[in-house]
Amino acid sequence: MKFVMSYSCGKDSTLALHKMVEAGHVPVCLLVMVNQKEHRSYFHGADLALLKKYEAALGLPMLLCQSEGPDYHTVFEKGLEEAKSLGAEAAAFGDIDLEDHREWGEERCRRSSLAPMYPLWQRGRESCVEELLRLGYRCVIKSIRNTLLPESLLGRYLDAEALQVMERAGIDLCGENGEYHTLAVDGPVFQAPLEFRTGGILRFGEHSVVHTFS
Repeated sequence: MKFVMSYSCGKDSTLALHKMVEAGHVPVCLLVMVNQKEHRSYFHGADLALLKKYEAALGLPMLLCQSEGPDYHTVFEKGLEEAKSLGAEAAAFGDIDLEDHREWGEERCRRSSLAPMYPLWQRGRESCVEELLRLGYRCVIKSIRNTLLPESLLGRYLDAEALQVMERAGIDLCGENGEYHTLAVDGPVFQAPLEFRTGGILRFGEHSVVHTFS
């Protein structure tokens, strides 16, 4: 089945893309929601230049859907309609077990007459992280909740050592409660490694973010 991937540039949506391809489905494009004010992807903060590099590294056209926030759901639906014009019959999501997230995605698909697909659903949070690393994906830790995790993790690759730090901190290793976010930069679904650089650390209350740019 041809599908559009709801893509955040993070580890879960990248693993979901991998599982869809592994199952024989064909991606036609990536749908990325962009904060219209900040000119960066929502939640993972990839800027427009870096998103262009993602498009090249993954070898898939990227639909950049600009939203101010309140119109997020309607802009997403417009993106799904555009994906349909490219041949998409389904939309895939990287959610693992959060019911309200799944309900949101299913409603967007219902309104767009696309089949919703959740390749990671109920696979287990920790097992998803383990599989990601076993498959050889490289993911940079982009942001952390600094009340739970040390800033020394920022800009590092997610690996066994980083997971040990997270385990000692007692957080969910998949970061499903917003403890940390990543940017996937290489792995089996990438045609070439993503070229990127990291800069200084930005702090927003209890969240710390490493600046990433192309």
